[in-house]
Amino acid sequence: MAEPRAPQSLTARVLLAVLLILMLGGLLVAGSTWWNGRLAARQSYDRLLLGAASDIAESIRIQAGQPLVDLPVSAFQLLAQAPDDRIFYQVRDATGRFITGLDETTAIDAPRGADSAYFEAALNGEPARFVRVTRRFAERDYSGQIVVLVGQTLHARRAMTRTLMADALLPMAIAGLALVLMSGFVVRSALRPLEALSRNLMQRDPYDLTPMRTDRLPRELQGTIAAMNRFMARLDRQVDAMRNLISDTAHQLRTPVAAIRVQAETALDDRETRARSLERLLARTRSLGTLLDQLLSRAMVIHRTDSAPRLPVDLREVALEIVERRDHEVLAPGVEVRLKIGDLPVMVTADPFSLQEAARNLLGNALRHGQAPVSIGAERRGDRAVLWVRDGGPGPDKAVAERLGSRFNRDASSAEGNVGLGLSIVHSVAAAFGGHVEMTRHNDGFEAALILPASPTEGPE
Repeated sequence: MAEPRAPQSLTARVLLAVLLILMLGGLLVAGSTWWNGRLAARQSYDRLLLGAASDIAESIRIQAGQPLVDLPVSAFQLLAQAPDDRIFYQVRDATGRFITGLDETTAIDAPRGADSAYFEAALNGEPARFVRVTRRFAERDYSGQIVVLVGQTLHARRAMTRTLMADALLPMAIAGLALVLMSGFVVRSALRPLEALSRNLMQRDPYDLTPMRTDRLPRELQGTIAAMNRFMARLDRQVDAMRNLISDTAHQLRTPVAAIRVQAETALDDRETRARSLERLLARTRSLGTLLDQLLSRAMVIHRTDSAPRLPVDLREVALEIVERRDHEVLAPGVEVRLKIGDLPVMVTADPFSLQEAARNLLGNALRHGQAPVSIGAERRGDRAVLWVRDGGPGPDKAVAERLGSRFNRDASSAEGNVGLGLSIVHSVAAAFGGHVEMTRHNDGFEAALILPASPTEGPE
């Protein structure tokens, strides 16, 4: 099996991208330079051809009714600017009769039309560039036009094109190399904050989830680090919840487990008190079951605060489901629980499971510590959605009410089965979804309510 390739560094990726851009730009510039150099060489040597042809045409004179050519030295001096090229010239009259030139037998198919024209043709099997210049005569003893053809091969033009390209591209190649080196330096400088963040994370304690500073970082990194800080904050809450669950479980299970062991040993040793010991053992077991249920419920609520999606929930449905599950018949047999909900929806945006746990603990608290009648309901109060539980009792003392919501809040009057986690779960749910818990005394009893921001509903309220 082939070994996985090592990941490419960000510096290498950026430099490779810069190099590819420079190479693409270099190809475009090279093509443009070649085109412009070729055009410049053509224009330069075309002017030489035209100058030589014009000088020859100007040297033509009519003598005794016949055209004569006195070849000027200047024409050959112009053509000598391309010493490596072969040259060609011919002078013919209007009928095509050869007057003078290098080779009478060679016929060049020149275009007709304007007095002067450039064209390309083969010269002894080699590509060449030609110019045709026409001079017109209208004299008494001669009337007509004389055509001058001058051409040369393309060696000088190609050499000039290569020279122009080299002169243009060499400085650009040096500049491109300098840009690559500068880009490497700039990229390394730009990536130093990432290296500093990596060192910061590697040097941290495994349990250090404090936020990292973002004020001195580049703007592009601030969003990433802010997202990382939010992730670490959620992770810190999860870790803290796990620690609390472990410590709470260890702290709260020690006493019930020890009591269960003592009651079991007593039941085995003393037959006369066995029935009483078994009753106490059953009570302790129920208390332990309630403790475990609430510990797990609280841990689940805290976990879902950051992980579960928030959905539209009708608090009336939450209250209705609590009543229909009939769990209250196990907690308080014979106590009737009344449901009071209206026709209009009471919408919030939250986690349905967490709301169910909060409602279940509100109702369980009222059944354990309150007095009949007990009722549960939901209603809209302005911009707030309220899930409430009412009982006919006076409610807790003021000192106890001030501590409601803290974990394991118990006093001397607390029943054996009370572990003090119910309202702590309700407070956790309220804080998770931007709400709070209210405790209110009325003339006819006591109300505990979960208050959350109401979501907009369709239709009139």
